Parts: sequence; C-alpha cells; structure tokens
Amino acid sequence: MDERACERADATVTAEGPVVEAVVVSYNVRDLLLRCVASLRADGVERIVVVDNASSDGSADAVRDVPGVEVLDLPRNVGFGAGVNRGVARTRSPYVAIVNPDEVVQPGCTAALVVALERDPGLALVGPRLLTADGRTYPSARTFPDLVVAAGHAFGYLVWPDNPFSRRYRMADWDHATSREVDWLAGTHLLARRQAWDEVGGFDEAYFMYMEDVDLCWRLHRAGWRVAYEPAGEAVHEIGRSTDQRPYRMIAAHHRSLVRYAVRTTTGSQRLLLPLIVASLGLRVVLAWLHRLSRRRPHAAL
Repeated sequence: MDERACERADATVTAEGPVVEAVVVSYNVRDLLLRCVASLRADGVERIVVVDNASSDGSADAVRDVPGVEVLDLPRNVGFGAGVNRGVARTRSPYVAIVNPDEVVQPGCTAALVVALERDPGLALVGPRLLTADGRTYPSARTFPDLVVAAGHAFGYLVWPDNPFSRRYRMADWDHATSREVDWLAGTHLLARRQAWDEVGGFDEAYFMYMEDVDLCWRLHRAGWRVAYEPAGEAVHEIGRSTDQRPYRMIAAHHRSLVRYAVRTTTGSQRLLLPLIVASLGLRVVLAWLHRLSRRRPHAAL
C-alpha cells in the first residue's frame, strides 16, 4: 500500500468518534437518495443527516430506518443552502460532507478528501472529481469571473458552449486529473472544515437555489481561507435530477441568486453598472427558458 493509500485508510473514524458526518438535502428523489446514502455508508461515513425538503414521494420514510441516518423532516421546501445549514447544525464532527442525493460516492472518496484537509490546515473546503453518468468530468471547480467573462459566459454559453469566456470560467483548459487550489467549488459535493464553516456562518440562506456555493467560497477567501479540488476522490453525479422537476422555476431562482451575488460582490465604480447587470439577467432568464424548452437539457448542466 502506498503512502497516500495508508493515509486514507480508516480516515473517516477515530477512537473519539466520526471524523466526518454527512448532510444530504433531498427533494422528491427517493430512489436516488437511497442509493446515495448506501454509497456514503459503504465509503465509511457512519452518520448521515438527511434533510427532507417537504418531499411527497416518501423519501424521508424510505431512509428513516437506515442505520446511522437521522432524518430531519421540514414542513416546507426551504431551499438547498438553508437545508444544508439545518443539517450541519445537527452534526458535531470536525469535517462535514455536503452531498447531493443524485450522487454515488465512489470508494475512498471521503477518506481522500479528509487527507487533503488534514494535510493543509488552511483549507476550508475540498471537493472531489465529479463524473457524469457517461464518465465525463463535470467542471465543478471554477473561477470567480470578472464582468467581461461573466457576460461572455452568460450569453455565449447558450449558443456556443465552447466559447472562450465559458472555457475560462469553467477551467476547461486545465487537467482535472491534478489537485489544485481554486476560486470556488460546486456545492454538489464538498467536505467542509467545521471551524471555517462556523466562522463564516455556513451558506447564506437568502439564496434559495444556486450561487450559495460561489458566495460561500467568496466569503471564505475574504476570511483568509482557501479552497481546493482533489481528484483522488470521485463521485458520479446525475445532473439536475432534483432541480429539473421544476426547471423554469429553478432558472428564475438561479437568476435571482445571480442578482444577489452581483449586488454583494460588485465594488467601486463597477456598481454603477448594476442596473445594466440586473436588466441583462432579466433578459437571460427568458433566453434560458427558451433554451430549456428547445433542448430539454437540465439547467444545472450549465
């Protein structure tokens, strides 16, 4: 067994208790949730908090009797970030895995992420390599775009997915087989250091869906923490299975979150452009709806 493999062995549990607990926020994906929970348990995560966002498909009851699973039934759908915050509040481990229910965690993923955080006390978050169901690498690690890149990606991606602005934003020209620090990671799968999470207050619950992960990473960087991508851990993600149940509502929610993030992070003279940014995002909502209607592609895949 090589050195990295030795480090990963039994990295999720110590004599003092679990090093990692997991939080899974679920909405009407019962069968996927069962599969996700099974994959986490097989990967050594012994305690999982499932936050059910008022599902109607029996999701909560399906996992209630699974060993090591605590179910938190919410009376209404509070959104992703707010659901995660409620789940994290019920954990005590030094590291918390935040995992989407439409994922299958591959063996050794959690331990590899623990090793990455243990090696570098300045890391607040680390994320694994995410693979689509057909084996492609999903660009879960991205940059904070400036206004030009953001505009180019926002409008160019709808008609030319491989445009240079989107490639830069999605880090398409980087070898995703190597570890590196990044600006932000998709909230699809994160391992968070509790100390850093508590310091910045977790996700901003004003984001119902989307951009809460970008905002979290932005605040962590401002607080002096760093974020990293670790491909030694892998998970398979079926993109958009939850959000695509109400695709047009989710597109609108995404753009509301974009407006909130722009207002929060735009500084100096660029704030004079905020009215134009808001108007442009309003136009993009309509274009994104038309794009979804014509292509039937999950909005989350963008």
